[in-house]
Amino acid sequence: MLQTWLALIIFLVVYAIIISEKINRTLIALIGAALLIILGITDLQLAFTQYIEWRTITLLAGMMILGGFIQQTGLFQYAAVRTAKAAKGHPLRILIFLSILAAVASTVLDNITTILLVVPITLSITRIIQVNPVPFLLAEIIASNIGGTASLIGNPLNMMIGTANPHLTFNAFILNLAPIVVIILAAALIFLYLVYKKQLKPDPKIQAKLLTIKEREFIQDPSLIKKSVIVLALTLLAFIFHTFIQVEPAAIAIAGAILLMLIGTKRQSAHKAFEHVDWAALLFFVGLFALVGGLQEVGIIRNLAQKALEITQGDMEYASILMLWGSAFASATVDNIPFVVTMIPFIKEMADGLGLAVDSSQITTLWWSLALGSCLGGNATMIGASANLIAAGMAAKEGKSFSYWEFLKVGAPITLISLVIAQVYVYLRYFI
Repeated sequence: MLQTWLALIIFLVVYAIIISEKINRTLIALIGAALLIILGITDLQLAFTQYIEWRTITLLAGMMILGGFIQQTGLFQYAAVRTAKAAKGHPLRILIFLSILAAVASTVLDNITTILLVVPITLSITRIIQVNPVPFLLAEIIASNIGGTASLIGNPLNMMIGTANPHLTFNAFILNLAPIVVIILAAALIFLYLVYKKQLKPDPKIQAKLLTIKEREFIQDPSLIKKSVIVLALTLLAFIFHTFIQVEPAAIAIAGAILLMLIGTKRQSAHKAFEHVDWAALLFFVGLFALVGGLQEVGIIRNLAQKALEITQGDMEYASILMLWGSAFASATVDNIPFVVTMIPFIKEMADGLGLAVDSSQITTLWWSLALGSCLGGNATMIGASANLIAAGMAAKEGKSFSYWEFLKVGAPITLISLVIAQVYVYLRYFI
């Protein structure tokens, strides 16, 4: 009983500090995990072999390295300038086109990497056309989070859900989530168009100036571009066919990263790619997995799952509604990564309580509800997703910061629209 209370208190204190951002979140997560081990609530071997999801961490690391190589090449900057030119310098068109680019990129790279690539070039383009960059940044963040919902590798949350459930393959994510993501993205872009159409008026002189930019000047290493595109394409093909070749997504991602490091044109390319790996984020995941493992060890997750079953009375339709909206609310108000880490064993315990396999159709609906709710809910507030905070920080460094309320005024309505569409989709696809 004492260990149960200790595990719960440590988890809640760590969670509260993560939300408050008073202490570095990686540091406090690792401190919490260390306390669980020191107090004997769980042991180091159990944490490393059972609770820490190394496949998620490996998948993330691999995709970060691939993204790091692409960032070195200038390919994304080239694509962004080409996109702006395709919009003929019209600010509102540029906003829509760059948002679509961010959404598409987030399906093949994780949304954090996409934001790191798109924000600097957006700041440059808006500087040239002399408009406020904030509407562009908000639109790209929202589009990136929506686009990342569509695939296994598009969002760290999906990576965690997918690697914890081998039956939720790369293809399963695309087939189940991509169709509704396209509809949600279209609705979000229409909303953004209506919000910003009066603010973003074209200026013929400035439009002409943008058209004089030579996008090829952004290409830094043509040879590495070819190699990066080939390796990324091979990696995506391997994701698509991984059930046939019987190789896990984490192994595919790290193999792609290693291959690109081996064939990189310069030795320093690999070093630069490693610099783009967010080691703090990976250690944050390690600490969180160990913390939630402590809750599993003392039975707290199991008890919560039993309570949820009592409330829903085993009704999967009701449970999916609670999962979708509950995870969205949680993602909007706290960091969605710790929430999803906690929900994964929670759903597994619910399945066990119902006597169902985690890959049964009923439980699989809960996984899709969790993915949709947690990913889309991250758009509601500035603290809802890691990509939001990263973009805000990058903008602030350039003196173009935006407030929590400025984000909320755009993000919250789009999130509400997205969730209503997602709820209709889940009901029609899985319960009719």
